[in-house]
Amino acid sequence: MALLEIDDVRAGYGSGPDILNGVTIRIDEGRSACIVGPNGAGKSTTLKAVAGLVKVRSGEIRFDGDRIDGLRPDEILRRGVCFVPQDRSLFPDMTVRENLAMAGYSISSKGELQRRIDEALEMFPILAERRTQRARTMSGGQQQMLALARAWILRPRLLLVDEPTMGLAPQVVQEVFAVIQRFRDTGMSVMLVEHNVKEGLGCADWGYVLDLGRNGFDGPSESILANPSVRELYLGKSVARHTEKIL
Repeated sequence: MALLEIDDVRAGYGSGPDILNGVTIRIDEGRSACIVGPNGAGKSTTLKAVAGLVKVRSGEIRFDGDRIDGLRPDEILRRGVCFVPQDRSLFPDMTVRENLAMAGYSISSKGELQRRIDEALEMFPILAERRTQRARTMSGGQQQMLALARAWILRPRLLLVDEPTMGLAPQVVQEVFAVIQRFRDTGMSVMLVEHNVKEGLGCADWGYVLDLGRNGFDGPSESILANPSVRELYLGKSVARHTEKIL
């Protein structure tokens, strides 16, 4: 049984039209998947549906065998599903350490919370250097590291990451993917949406291509990268034209 099962899900925002039109995705325990596709494909909406931020209109989402569609975001988080949104959702006027402490509000043991904060600061040296700096004054790359460190505090079984490298310098992009790889190495499952198709798929075991809210095709990441259609759209001569269009 897969850790995460998204079965024929239709979902959308408010009273608007369906953004997802029957999406089906599987992620096994300790494995990772990267979702790619053009603008409007429903990639970010898929993550938000799993996290409980978008209402599922039909279909089912199961986590560890139990249905989670219909649960509140906080209930889904308590089950071990953590969502890192594109906007990072930090507390801008709080310091790095205060942001890390807020991430562990549900951890009852102060000693355990302190241990996890210390581990996060060791894993992210730049955050240790800036532990008293307010989040809003940090660079985009530093803020992304803080968002991932907050997720680490929670020790989720499934990490959902939406566009972690958007707008970041190439060197920082590599650092972010290295962190995600470290998370995977601990046995954490990861579902990633990434506009940098080559790097995103290179960081995942399995790839899913969505288009207009529907499954296009999926397979091992290396096979997706080798697919002529994907190469033409995202990795070939037209990559410059399509970079802006990929969510």
